[in-house]
Amino acid sequence: MNIGLIGAGAIANFLLQELNEREQKGLSIQSVYVRDKEKYTMLTERFGVTLYTDLEAFLTSNIDLVVEAATIEAVQELVPAILERKPVVLISIGALADEQLLQQLNTLVIEHRHAIYLPSGAIGGLDLLQNAAALGTVTSVNLTTRKPASSLMDEVINEEKVIFEGTAREAIRKFPKNMNVSIVLALASLGFEETKVRLVADPHITQNIHQVEIAGDFGEATFTIKNNPLPQNPKTSYLAAMSILGTLKRMHQPLIIGG
Repeated sequence: MNIGLIGAGAIANFLLQELNEREQKGLSIQSVYVRDKEKYTMLTERFGVTLYTDLEAFLTSNIDLVVEAATIEAVQELVPAILERKPVVLISIGALADEQLLQQLNTLVIEHRHAIYLPSGAIGGLDLLQNAAALGTVTSVNLTTRKPASSLMDEVINEEKVIFEGTAREAIRKFPKNMNVSIVLALASLGFEETKVRLVADPHITQNIHQVEIAGDFGEATFTIKNNPLPQNPKTSYLAAMSILGTLKRMHQPLIIGG
Protein backbone atom coordinates (compact mmCIF):
# COMPACT_ATOMS: atom_id res chain seq x y z
CA MET A 1 0.00 0.00 0.00
CA ASN A 2 1.41 3.38 -1.04
CA ILE A 3 0.78 6.07 1.55
CA GLY A 4 0.50 9.83 1.26
CA LEU A 5 1.43 11.73 4.41
CA ILE A 6 0.28 15.17 5.50
CA GLY A 7 2.72 16.86 7.87
CA ALA A 8 6.40 16.60 8.73
CA GLY A 9 6.46 16.71 12.54
CA ALA A 10 7.43 14.12 15.14
CA ILE A 11 4.77 11.54 14.27
CA ALA A 12 5.37 11.95 10.54
CA ASN A 13 9.09 11.34 11.04
CA PHE A 14 8.36 8.29 13.21
CA LEU A 15 6.23 6.82 10.42
CA LEU A 16 8.84 7.60 7.78
CA GLN A 17 11.51 5.85 9.82
CA GLU A 18 9.36 2.79 10.51
CA LEU A 19 7.88 2.39 7.03
CA ASN A 20 10.58 3.63 4.68
CA GLU A 21 13.84 3.11 6.56
CA ARG A 22 12.92 -0.16 8.26
CA GLU A 23 10.81 -1.36 5.34
CA GLN A 24 7.58 -2.70 6.79
CA LYS A 25 6.28 -5.27 4.32
CA GLY A 26 3.71 -3.91 1.89
CA LEU A 27 3.67 -0.38 3.35
CA SER A 28 5.58 2.62 2.04
CA ILE A 29 5.21 6.38 2.22
CA GLN A 30 5.56 7.79 -1.29
CA SER A 31 4.32 11.38 -1.06
CA VAL A 32 4.40 14.04 1.66
CA TYR A 33 2.25 17.19 1.65
CA VAL A 34 3.93 20.16 3.38
CA ARG A 35 3.57 23.93 3.46
CA ASP A 36 7.22 24.63 2.63
CA LYS A 37 9.20 22.33 0.32
CA GLU A 38 12.52 24.03 1.00
CA LYS A 39 12.21 23.48 4.73
CA TYR A 40 11.79 19.71 4.37
CA THR A 41 14.10 18.77 1.50
CA MET A 42 15.94 16.47 3.91
CA LEU A 43 12.90 14.15 3.86
CA THR A 44 13.45 13.50 0.16
CA GLU A 45 17.14 12.88 0.71
CA ARG A 46 16.67 10.56 3.68
CA PHE A 47 13.44 8.72 2.93
CA GLY A 48 13.08 8.92 -0.85
CA VAL A 49 9.68 10.62 -0.77
CA THR A 50 8.32 13.28 -3.10
CA LEU A 51 7.26 16.57 -1.50
CA TYR A 52 4.13 18.44 -2.56
CA THR A 53 2.66 21.81 -1.71
CA ASP A 54 -0.26 21.45 -4.15
CA LEU A 55 -3.06 19.24 -2.86
CA GLU A 56 -4.29 18.20 -6.30
CA ALA A 57 -0.81 17.07 -7.35
CA PHE A 58 -0.42 15.24 -4.04
CA LEU A 59 -3.71 13.37 -4.49
CA THR A 60 -2.94 12.36 -8.06
CA SER A 61 0.46 10.96 -7.09
CA ASN A 62 0.97 7.22 -6.61
CA ILE A 63 -0.87 6.82 -3.28
CA ASP A 64 -3.69 4.57 -2.08
CA LEU A 65 -4.43 6.22 1.26
CA VAL A 66 -3.65 9.46 3.12
CA VAL A 67 -2.39 9.72 6.70
CA GLU A 68 -3.07 13.10 8.31
CA ALA A 69 -0.28 13.85 10.81
CA ALA A 70 -0.62 17.60 11.13
CA THR A 71 -3.16 19.72 13.03
CA ILE A 72 -6.86 20.23 13.64
CA GLU A 73 -6.70 23.12 11.17
CA ALA A 74 -5.27 20.80 8.51
CA VAL A 75 -8.19 18.41 9.02
CA GLN A 76 -10.68 21.23 8.62
CA GLU A 77 -8.98 22.62 5.53
CA LEU A 78 -7.84 19.50 3.67
CA VAL A 79 -9.63 16.32 4.69
CA PRO A 80 -13.04 17.01 3.08
CA ALA A 81 -11.38 17.32 -0.33
CA ILE A 82 -9.17 14.30 0.32
CA LEU A 83 -12.12 12.06 1.23
CA GLU A 84 -13.59 12.58 -2.21
CA ARG A 85 -10.54 10.79 -3.60
CA LYS A 86 -8.87 8.66 -0.92
CA PRO A 87 -9.48 6.97 2.44
CA VAL A 88 -7.90 8.80 5.38
CA VAL A 89 -6.18 7.84 8.63
CA LEU A 90 -6.93 10.74 10.98
CA ILE A 91 -4.57 11.64 13.81
CA SER A 92 -5.90 15.06 14.84
CA ILE A 93 -9.11 13.50 16.13
CA GLY A 94 -9.98 16.60 18.13
CA ALA A 95 -11.24 18.16 14.89
CA LEU A 96 -14.25 15.83 15.06
CA ALA A 97 -15.63 17.64 18.10
CA ASP A 98 -16.93 20.13 15.53
CA GLU A 99 -20.38 18.68 14.84
CA GLN A 100 -20.70 20.41 11.47
CA LEU A 101 -17.37 19.05 10.25
CA LEU A 102 -18.17 15.59 11.59
CA GLN A 103 -21.48 15.54 9.70
CA GLN A 104 -19.75 16.75 6.53
CA LEU A 105 -17.14 14.00 6.75
CA ASN A 106 -19.78 11.35 7.46
CA THR A 107 -21.66 12.44 4.35
CA LEU A 108 -18.51 12.31 2.23
CA VAL A 109 -17.66 8.81 3.49
CA ILE A 110 -21.10 7.58 2.39
CA GLU A 111 -21.02 9.38 -0.96
CA HIS A 112 -17.50 8.41 -2.00
CA ARG A 113 -17.03 5.14 -0.06
CA HIS A 114 -13.68 6.18 1.35
CA ALA A 115 -13.33 5.29 5.02
CA ILE A 116 -11.91 7.38 7.86
CA TYR A 117 -9.69 5.36 10.20
CA LEU A 118 -9.22 6.63 13.77
CA PRO A 119 -6.22 5.09 15.57
CA SER A 120 -6.75 4.50 19.29
CA GLY A 121 -3.98 6.97 20.08
CA ALA A 122 -2.66 7.15 23.62
CA ILE A 123 -5.16 4.70 25.16
CA GLY A 124 -6.44 1.16 24.84
CA GLY A 125 -9.68 -0.67 25.60
CA LEU A 126 -11.69 0.88 22.78
CA ASP A 127 -12.80 -2.55 21.52
CA LEU A 128 -14.40 -3.27 24.90
CA LEU A 129 -16.04 0.15 24.96
CA GLN A 130 -17.43 -0.11 21.43
CA ASN A 131 -18.76 -3.61 22.08
CA ALA A 132 -20.51 -2.45 25.24
CA ALA A 133 -21.91 0.58 23.44
CA ALA A 134 -23.23 -1.47 20.50
CA LEU A 135 -26.55 -2.07 22.28
CA GLY A 136 -26.63 1.36 23.90
CA THR A 137 -26.03 -0.09 27.35
CA VAL A 138 -23.07 2.05 28.48
CA THR A 139 -24.19 4.39 31.24
CA SER A 140 -21.01 6.32 32.08
CA VAL A 141 -17.55 7.01 30.66
CA ASN A 142 -15.09 8.98 32.75
CA LEU A 143 -11.53 9.93 31.84
CA THR A 144 -8.93 11.27 34.25
CA THR A 145 -5.75 12.39 32.54
CA ARG A 146 -2.62 13.32 34.49
CA LYS A 147 0.21 15.10 32.73
CA PRO A 148 3.48 16.63 33.92
CA ALA A 149 2.63 20.09 35.21
CA SER A 150 5.31 21.73 33.07
CA SER A 151 3.59 20.48 29.90
CA LEU A 152 0.28 22.15 30.83
CA MET A 153 1.09 25.38 32.66
CA ASP A 154 3.77 28.01 33.12
CA GLU A 155 3.11 28.31 36.84
CA VAL A 156 5.43 26.27 39.06
CA ILE A 157 3.42 24.10 41.48
CA ASN A 158 4.45 21.67 44.21
CA GLU A 159 1.23 19.66 44.42
CA GLU A 160 -1.07 18.26 41.78
CA LYS A 161 -3.75 20.62 40.52
CA VAL A 162 -7.02 19.93 38.70
CA ILE A 163 -7.01 22.38 35.80
CA PHE A 164 -10.13 21.15 34.02
CA GLU A 165 -13.35 19.25 34.71
CA GLY A 166 -16.13 19.01 32.17
CA THR A 167 -17.23 17.32 28.96
CA ALA A 168 -15.07 15.89 26.18
CA ARG A 169 -16.18 18.69 23.88
CA GLU A 170 -15.11 21.37 26.36
CA ALA A 171 -11.83 19.56 26.99
CA ILE A 172 -10.72 19.59 23.36
CA ARG A 173 -11.74 23.23 22.95
CA LYS A 174 -9.63 24.32 25.91
CA PHE A 175 -6.73 21.92 25.33
CA PRO A 176 -6.66 21.11 21.59
CA LYS A 177 -3.15 19.63 21.72
CA ASN A 178 -3.68 17.56 24.85
CA MET A 179 -7.11 15.92 24.83
CA ASN A 180 -7.50 13.84 21.65
CA VAL A 181 -8.03 10.89 24.00
CA SER A 182 -11.31 12.37 25.21
CA ILE A 183 -12.65 12.67 21.66
CA VAL A 184 -11.90 9.10 20.60
CA LEU A 185 -13.55 7.88 23.83
CA ALA A 186 -16.61 10.01 23.11
CA LEU A 187 -16.90 8.79 19.52
CA ALA A 188 -16.65 5.19 20.69
CA SER A 189 -19.37 5.53 23.32
CA LEU A 190 -21.69 8.21 24.71
CA GLY A 191 -20.81 11.26 22.67
CA PHE A 192 -19.09 14.55 23.41
CA GLU A 193 -21.46 15.84 26.10
CA GLU A 194 -21.85 12.66 28.15
CA THR A 195 -18.17 11.66 28.23
CA LYS A 196 -16.74 13.29 31.34
CA VAL A 197 -13.14 14.48 31.56
CA ARG A 198 -10.80 15.56 34.35
CA LEU A 199 -7.33 16.96 33.59
CA VAL A 200 -4.71 17.08 36.33
CA ALA A 201 -1.34 18.87 36.26
CA ASP A 202 1.07 16.83 38.37
CA PRO A 203 4.60 18.10 39.15
CA HIS A 204 5.71 14.66 40.37
CA ILE A 205 5.27 12.62 37.17
CA THR A 206 7.14 12.37 33.88
CA GLN A 207 4.59 10.26 31.98
CA ASN A 208 1.09 11.00 30.70
CA ILE A 209 -1.35 8.84 32.67
CA HIS A 210 -4.87 8.12 31.45
CA GLN A 211 -7.42 6.36 33.66
CA VAL A 212 -10.68 5.35 31.99
CA GLU A 213 -13.71 4.17 33.96
CA ILE A 214 -16.66 2.61 32.13
CA ALA A 215 -19.94 1.33 33.52
CA GLY A 216 -23.03 -0.21 31.94
CA ASP A 217 -25.27 -3.27 31.77
CA PHE A 218 -22.20 -5.37 30.96
CA GLY A 219 -20.60 -4.50 34.31
CA GLU A 220 -17.69 -2.17 34.98
CA ALA A 221 -14.20 -1.71 33.56
CA THR A 222 -11.27 0.43 34.63
CA PHE A 223 -7.97 0.65 32.84
CA THR A 224 -4.91 2.83 33.28
CA ILE A 225 -2.33 3.64 30.63
CA LYS A 226 1.01 5.24 31.45
CA ASN A 227 2.58 6.64 28.31
CA ASN A 228 6.25 7.22 27.72
CA PRO A 229 7.09 10.11 25.40
CA LEU A 230 8.24 9.55 21.85
CA PRO A 231 12.07 9.48 21.97
CA GLN A 232 12.29 11.95 19.07
CA ASN A 233 9.92 14.44 20.73
CA PRO A 234 9.00 14.43 24.45
CA LYS A 235 5.76 16.32 23.74
CA THR A 236 4.38 13.41 21.71
CA SER A 237 3.07 10.12 23.13
CA TYR A 238 5.00 7.05 22.01
CA LEU A 239 1.83 4.94 22.15
CA ALA A 240 -0.07 7.45 20.00
CA ALA A 241 2.59 7.16 17.29
CA MET A 242 2.62 3.37 17.58
CA SER A 243 -1.16 3.20 17.25
CA ILE A 244 -0.99 4.75 13.78
CA LEU A 245 1.60 2.23 12.66
CA GLY A 246 -0.54 -0.56 14.11
CA THR A 247 -3.63 0.71 12.28
CA LEU A 248 -1.77 0.70 8.96
CA LYS A 249 -0.36 -2.77 9.50
CA ARG A 250 -3.76 -4.24 10.46
CA MET A 251 -5.24 -3.03 7.17
CA HIS A 252 -2.82 -5.40 5.44
CA GLN A 253 -3.42 -8.47 7.61
CA PRO A 254 -5.70 -11.41 6.69
CA LEU A 255 -6.91 -11.78 10.30
CA ILE A 256 -8.37 -8.82 12.22
CA ILE A 257 -8.22 -9.31 15.99
CA GLY A 258 -10.70 -7.62 18.29
CA GLY A 259 -13.58 -5.33 17.47
